[in-house]
Amino acid sequence: MRLPSMSQSFLLAPIAECPPGPPGAQLRLAVLGARGVGKSAMIVRFLTKRFIGDYEPNTGSLYSRLVHLDGDHVAVQIQDTPGCIQAQEDCVQVPDSLSRCVKWAEGFLLVYSITDYSSYQSVQPLHQHIRKLHPDARTPIIIVGNKADLLHARQVQAKEGLQLADELGCLFLEISTSEDSQGVCDVFQYLCKEVSKLQHAGSTDRRRSSIIPRPKSPNMQDLKRRFKQALSSKVK
Repeated sequence: MRLPSMSQSFLLAPIAECPPGPPGAQLRLAVLGARGVGKSAMIVRFLTKRFIGDYEPNTGSLYSRLVHLDGDHVAVQIQDTPGCIQAQEDCVQVPDSLSRCVKWAEGFLLVYSITDYSSYQSVQPLHQHIRKLHPDARTPIIIVGNKADLLHARQVQAKEGLQLADELGCLFLEISTSEDSQGVCDVFQYLCKEVSKLQHAGSTDRRRSSIIPRPKSPNMQDLKRRFKQALSSKVK
């Protein structure tokens, strides 16, 4: 991905909206990371197969689309987020609006640029913030090193991304949004599948918990004993 010049405004390509569906009928994804790592370009590349290099600083757009997943069309919502986080040592200052987005989403892409070491440093604090709001370890999170085509400007080695992902228990991939649309699609497709699995597991758990336990069958010997006692008392 070429470094954006930000020289002019650029409107995103129109993306067809999904028809509204019942709660839980959509997969809710969020793409998080520092400013300039290519979050918007990744989303548009996935949804339209097009690469766009110039963007105005993102203000947080929500995109909806029907995605072909395992032979079915699935409604997917993807929340783009502004790169307004500030990482300081092992903590990150997260705006309330971003926290609300994290609570809303069911699956996450944590994106950094291989040409910007500070963006890499923001991944772990962001991961901690997600886990704070989503204690369930099954919540899928994928770490993505973007701009893999800019090897001459690399500041983060692939082994560093892999080591961080291993420490955090996440999947890790390096991609080039500008040169490899299939790599971008693979990342989103995998995340969609993991969220779908989690939704199905949750619905199964809810069904199990909603089943009323069947009362135990009465002890027939005890019933016979009580019946005999009742008869004997009447005879007396």
